[in-house]
Amino acid sequence: MSLLLLTHPSSLAHDTGPGHPERIARLKAVGAALAHPDFSALIREEAPPATEAQLRLVHPQSHIDLILSTEPDEGEMVRLDPDTVMSAGSAEAALHGAGGAIAAVDAVESGRVTRAFVATRPPGHHAEPARPMGFCFFSNAAIAALHARAAWGKQRVAVVDFDVHHGNGTQAAAWNDPDFFFGSSHQYPFYPGTGGLDERGIAGQIVNAPLSAGTGRAGFETAWTDRILPALDDFAPDCLIISAGFDAHRDDPLAGLMLDTEDFAWVTDAILALARRHTGGRVVSLLEGGYDLDALAASTAAHVRRLLLAG
Repeated sequence: MSLLLLTHPSSLAHDTGPGHPERIARLKAVGAALAHPDFSALIREEAPPATEAQLRLVHPQSHIDLILSTEPDEGEMVRLDPDTVMSAGSAEAALHGAGGAIAAVDAVESGRVTRAFVATRPPGHHAEPARPMGFCFFSNAAIAALHARAAWGKQRVAVVDFDVHHGNGTQAAAWNDPDFFFGSSHQYPFYPGTGGLDERGIAGQIVNAPLSAGTGRAGFETAWTDRILPALDDFAPDCLIISAGFDAHRDDPLAGLMLDTEDFAWVTDAILALARRHTGGRVVSLLEGGYDLDALAASTAAHVRRLLLAG
């Protein structure tokens, strides 16, 4: 089966400044890991930019205008909130991140490839429809899901998220849409403060699996096998997108879950097994968090290897 890797040089021009965890070195580490000969079969392409019409699938024009009109001078930075920094290259990087997610859906749904992985930054799952936050500007996974509906007629769309932080932006986009499933495992209580069991969406199509700090493999696997995956199976998606964050790794400096690299391979296999039942194995995966460079590189490689080798 074929796997498309979408990246773009603009991801390396989004400068968050000294000491910021969501830094350029993250993408360099991912790129180095995926340059290994194990990944020689990847189809490698540049992510195109999203159009404003595509961004409006999730975001009002006022939000888009805020991001695209914030143009710091070279070497300067603007903070949209205490965590979310824009430099001269940030808007272009954000456009290519959203555009990469859209292009991945197009490649998969057209049958050109079976699966796609988008390795861009900034990440997207904290960006709410009308608010950038948590390092994120555009809600890439939600945009991709709604593009699959608008362009490809995929009615029952789903995003699953194993980042250590709850994907509040994706959840907000899905909340009032009974045909948009969102499932997430995440540390709780923790940033951004959302993701409780009682957050269910308009039709119970949102399934959160909050995990206490210190949770390791057993609790993580239980969250997926007993809660998220059965609900997703019942939902029966015809489009499946992964928000692939690797900051639940035990070595990550920003959080307190205790996963190992192999756990990301396990959850990838579990999601792919469900995809074979409902989407013909078609999956789009988007890079989200992960802030220890070695853990990020190893975990991304494990995830992409499973996407590449899956039958």
